[in-house]
Amino acid sequence: MAGKLTAAQGTGILLVTANVGSLFEDPENLQKTWLKEFCQTVQSHKPHFLAVHCQEVGGKNYEASMTHVDSFVKELLSTDAMKEYSRACVYLDENYKSQEQFTALGSFYFIHESLKSVHQFDFKAKKFKKVVGKETFSETLECTPTLEKEKFPQDYFPESKWSRKGFIRTRWALADCAFDLVNIHLFHDVSNLVAWEKSPSVYSGTRQKALGYVLDRITDQRYEKVPYFVFGDFNFRLDSKQVIESLCSTATMHTVRATDTNEVDKLIFQESDNDRKVILHLEKKLFNYVNQDVFQENNGTSLLEFDKELSVFKDRLHELEISFPPSYPYSEDSSQGKQYMNTRCPAWCDRILMSPSARDLVLKPENDDRSIVYDNIGPNVCMGDHKPVFLSFRITAGAGKPNANKHKCCVVQ
Repeated sequence: MAGKLTAAQGTGILLVTANVGSLFEDPENLQKTWLKEFCQTVQSHKPHFLAVHCQEVGGKNYEASMTHVDSFVKELLSTDAMKEYSRACVYLDENYKSQEQFTALGSFYFIHESLKSVHQFDFKAKKFKKVVGKETFSETLECTPTLEKEKFPQDYFPESKWSRKGFIRTRWALADCAFDLVNIHLFHDVSNLVAWEKSPSVYSGTRQKALGYVLDRITDQRYEKVPYFVFGDFNFRLDSKQVIESLCSTATMHTVRATDTNEVDKLIFQESDNDRKVILHLEKKLFNYVNQDVFQENNGTSLLEFDKELSVFKDRLHELEISFPPSYPYSEDSSQGKQYMNTRCPAWCDRILMSPSARDLVLKPENDDRSIVYDNIGPNVCMGDHKPVFLSFRITAGAGKPNANKHKCCVVQ
């Protein structure tokens, strides 16, 4: 499948992020399709090293879905696409009874049999150890030395007392190169009405604070600094106020207030003429826009000007050009693969971001542009409310040599 390594080919890397919450709400209809599309992506890109970062493992009703998680992981590990991956590390945060620590994150790492030497960092021993065999870690991830896991402090998001948002970090060494892989889940927008109030929204500020916390944490003085990839559900949204003003530029807004509290209950944007046609109906959890095509035409790229949350981190995080439609919120109806739900304004929530030094690894001059692909999985079928997003690239042998000489952490033991 991935074939024998040669210096010219380099090491094929495939990074995938997938919010899989929907798969556990309707496993009968969704899991088989999801796994089929995922496996087709693996077989198409033939990576030597595969990293899959999942969020909302187990779905909303985690306690009831625990058995579904185990069967999903078994199915994934036993697929034909995974047969030539002789080593695997699976980390599942399954300890939902520990509200202070539970993140519902799952990080899966697979190593192809042709890749001879892969090492993983032990954060307690502060050295790399060779990866052998297949191991699954769950329940007590806090005590697992090959990862760092944190849940965001509760006061970061006071509206949601037991938010499951947080991150998991692992560190790897292959092809003379060490790098961190960070699985992240940031806070969502609770109310469309609140998100619309100001630009940028209050929720955008909360995400910025949490992401800044993660970046500070993974680049602090405890360990040597290495290139890092941060991929997960960032919950980045389009600037609500600006995108609505753009979509409804010729409309008149009507405010409907709740009779008992006098709080804004809904906003209705109507055209002045044209029989006063309703263009947008906005409520706390309703975003019903008259023309969904705008989010799909040309992959929705006309709306990228309203995708601004990453710009705050432009010196610390980079992203390849987006050429796929907003990854969320797709319909969870298994027959509606390309339809968005009318709950939120579609947005690129699921992303693969990288440090400047990681970007240099991906965009090495000798890398053929055709070997670099940043796209979504399952564009035409139902994958749940999020479409998974992937980045495929190659690391050429010796790409990290300067780091290896400079950083003790790259000296493999």
